[in-house]
Amino acid sequence: MAWDRRVHKVELKYKLLALDMDGTLLTDQHDISPETERWIRKAMQAGVHVCLSTGRGFDEAVPFGEKLGLNTPMITANGSEIWKSPYELYHRDLLDKAIIARMHGLAQRYGVWFWAYSVEGSYNEKNWDPALLDVNQWVKFGYHTEDDDIRHKLMMELQNMGGLEITNSSPYNLEINPAGVNKASGIRTVCELLGIQMSETVAVGDSLNDLAAIQAAGLGVAMGNAQLAVQENADVVTASNNDDGIAWIIRDYILPKE
Repeated sequence: MAWDRRVHKVELKYKLLALDMDGTLLTDQHDISPETERWIRKAMQAGVHVCLSTGRGFDEAVPFGEKLGLNTPMITANGSEIWKSPYELYHRDLLDKAIIARMHGLAQRYGVWFWAYSVEGSYNEKNWDPALLDVNQWVKFGYHTEDDDIRHKLMMELQNMGGLEITNSSPYNLEINPAGVNKASGIRTVCELLGIQMSETVAVGDSLNDLAAIQAAGLGVAMGNAQLAVQENADVVTASNNDDGIAWIIRDYILPKE
């Protein structure tokens, strides 16, 4: 009970912790370390809302939310989907089907791996069917190539299309959402749902798809393993995803000092 009494006496400066998953919440072994989980649960006990904010689709994200016992809003597909609670959709932004067809054509022309998230499922070159274009509702498209020249050409083609938000979740991929849809717009929507201000948020990430959120949050945090552009634009650079960087931030910036 001493913990509860202390928390009630102290007003939390930050009330929402928005966490990227791959390269941030998850270690390189794609799990959550016991120390990181312990500090996330301490934050939750203190009244902090913890929100997954990921490029992953819903099905790939929700098991980790369940592991942490989260019943708070969740941001998936880089902000194209906002969930009011783990299984209650609040808002969804879709990509135009004609744009999906054009992006698939680029993947074929340049011979690169692609993937596409839709409401109905996830697809890539192994299970792609052109008939899906007119049937599915599309929320995100992506490419992966380690060829810098091809990746640059893809970027130029995508920019020329217009109306797209182009980021990445690793130096070797491109991720595409509708223009204006990103993790920052997702966090703003979550703030509206929770009745808090952007200044009361902490956003943590490692890739360009985290950059908008890191710049917009009250405290923007880059992981120690983050891409250089992300580190340069963050308020704080913490330890890496393999060294409990999230736990450090909760301990030093979010929870009231003992």
